[in-house]
Amino acid sequence: MASVSWSNELAEAPIGSIKNTQLTSATKMADRAGIQVPWTLYRMDRYDHLQYSKDQWIQRVHSAFVALTLSFTRRYSGWHVGATGNFNAISLMLTLLSPVTLVVPRRVVAELMRLYDYSHPLKPGMVIRGYDRAHAVRTAKMCVAVAHRLGHPADRIYQYQVACLLHDVSRAGLDRRLFGKIWSWAKAHGIPTRPREWRAVHPATIYGRETEAFLSRYGADLEAAGIPMTPWAKEQVEMRLGHARRLRRRLVVVRPTLRRLGLRWTPWMQDVVLYYYYPEKLAKAKPWVKQLAEILVACEQFEAYNNRQRGRDYYVRRREALTDAFAYLDKLAQDGILSGNVMCALRGLAGEGAFDAILEAARGCSLTNAERCYLRSLVPGGG
Repeated sequence: MASVSWSNELAEAPIGSIKNTQLTSATKMADRAGIQVPWTLYRMDRYDHLQYSKDQWIQRVHSAFVALTLSFTRRYSGWHVGATGNFNAISLMLTLLSPVTLVVPRRVVAELMRLYDYSHPLKPGMVIRGYDRAHAVRTAKMCVAVAHRLGHPADRIYQYQVACLLHDVSRAGLDRRLFGKIWSWAKAHGIPTRPREWRAVHPATIYGRETEAFLSRYGADLEAAGIPMTPWAKEQVEMRLGHARRLRRRLVVVRPTLRRLGLRWTPWMQDVVLYYYYPEKLAKAKPWVKQLAEILVACEQFEAYNNRQRGRDYYVRRREALTDAFAYLDKLAQDGILSGNVMCALRGLAGEGAFDAILEAARGCSLTNAERCYLRSLVPGGG
């Protein structure tokens, strides 16, 4: 794969000299295959440049190119929404697309995101909109880019992106205000907030009973801090310390929708989703499963450390800093959670600018020039 996406190459080129051999090659392949090429790919003339702004034109070409990708996939893989099987056509066309993309069709993504919505148990008729929707989509896009760079096959990448899109579905029903109060309090008091960290500090805790241990040890303190430990509050604790248990419960609700969409939820997908909280569960996993799990952790944490809303809601963070994000990823690498290959691939893509738009969306603002320079410095000769 080229080190810089074709859309970035277009963005860098002078408007009067935008020519791209990859686009030409793709349209020729489509012609030979008898596939109708979206008209936008042929409209690389002066009128097109004058009719649209540069950004609008690039977006139109990108949208048309995605349509061409799906045409190839349908032609050569017998593809339909939700089907599984041979996705060599996607693999072929991913090399021509921006590396940060959704390989799962958007209407399927929309259905998957609705699985994050949750009927409020205390307010009949009210639905809690999934807090983690946008985070999940941004993470899934980055994961595909890293997995593709590390050579994973396209059919696996497709299933992997489904897992990444649902990696936080166990937190459906997250009450932003109550969840934030509990975990901001815990962080402020230096209390472990994840099963792996809890067991390191409290090794006598029965495996899988971290939620109960937390409530037994700190329930009274939370009550004294003005946070009543109601069943709904305990559910917010379960979302972090009882992640595996709650995921199992949510999958019972989620599976009928997955079946309707023609999607399979396989054991390896569940292992990948659980890895950050329970790395020991993958001790005997196949190397490719472990690597996909590492990629999810790396991308999810990279996004989270740049997610302004999360930072304000429960990380007790006043600002987002790229150095802090990479420092945490380096710590995970030192702890054996992330491998050098995964770190290298993520740094490379970040250094090439593949994740700039993702980071800006997570922050809700543009990267500063200093931040862009820092990112470019991550690759040799990019600083």
